[in-house]
Amino acid sequence: MNEVAKDFLTRSFAHGSTIALLLRTESPAKTQQRIVTLEQTLAPRYLGWLAHENHHGANIYVAANPLRGGSRKRTKESIASVRHLYLDIDEDGDARLAALQAPDGLPVPVAILSTSPGKYQVLWRVAGFDFAQQEETLKRLAFAFGGDPACTDCNRVLRIPGFLNRKYSPAYSVAVEYPSDATYSPTDFRLPDAPAFAMLPLCGNARLSSGHKDTHSEQDWAWACFQLAQGKDAGKLTQELASRRSDKPNPLYYVQRTIDVASARQWLLDGAPIEDVITMLKVRCEAELPAALCCARAWEIATKAQRIVARLKIA
Repeated sequence: MNEVAKDFLTRSFAHGSTIALLLRTESPAKTQQRIVTLEQTLAPRYLGWLAHENHHGANIYVAANPLRGGSRKRTKESIASVRHLYLDIDEDGDARLAALQAPDGLPVPVAILSTSPGKYQVLWRVAGFDFAQQEETLKRLAFAFGGDPACTDCNRVLRIPGFLNRKYSPAYSVAVEYPSDATYSPTDFRLPDAPAFAMLPLCGNARLSSGHKDTHSEQDWAWACFQLAQGKDAGKLTQELASRRSDKPNPLYYVQRTIDVASARQWLLDGAPIEDVITMLKVRCEAELPAALCCARAWEIATKAQRIVARLKIA
């Protein structure tokens, strides 16, 4: 356990860095924060203490970016420089992780943490970013690939691999893989600008699961499925539903995704192979999205619809 954590921290921070560690216990609720140098953290005795705390219920985190020397708190003002870009993937993890490999304008991550079943934290080591550039790029990554758009703070914490995620019973061992050892600059991230965000795949704003708390969304989903089963035109349905859902933060994205997932569901129920479903979805979005993102979006929606159909058959 200690060697995995030590390797991750050594890869993640430069010699002499000041880093922030966070230890959080769920029950009873308790939080500890330590501002220490990298070398202090890597000492066997210190790693042993972290392992001891983890064994007794504490989740172990580290701030993604180094702090200024002499800092006492992990505030935004105390961050010394931008060391990492990061993406939290909490839903449809495997599909969204696969989508990260498609675009030409996205570098290979330097680390992929498996934080719990189907959930990941993806890291890119960077240089030359100021704080405004980091926040903007993090928002684009989150919107494009289904991460949490709220997780864009420069003082964000990440789990440390080699320790246990204590939110689960049994506890989940946080693992890591290192696809690359590169350091990237702002020009390496060629992500699409707004207004393309209205059509980007994998955004977490429109969740169509049966347990969704928004009953209006459930009604929209049922309506779309019924209308498509009656052979209604998807384009006209999109316009009609968009006119009714101006309450949504991004009505066009919400409606297009709802209709696309419902369309894919209907095609699969009609017996279309998933390869054909992906092709039909690609045709729909190819005018609005770059080819790589269009492919990723079509694949993700088709596989989501496939899971919905599989649940229907089980029920």
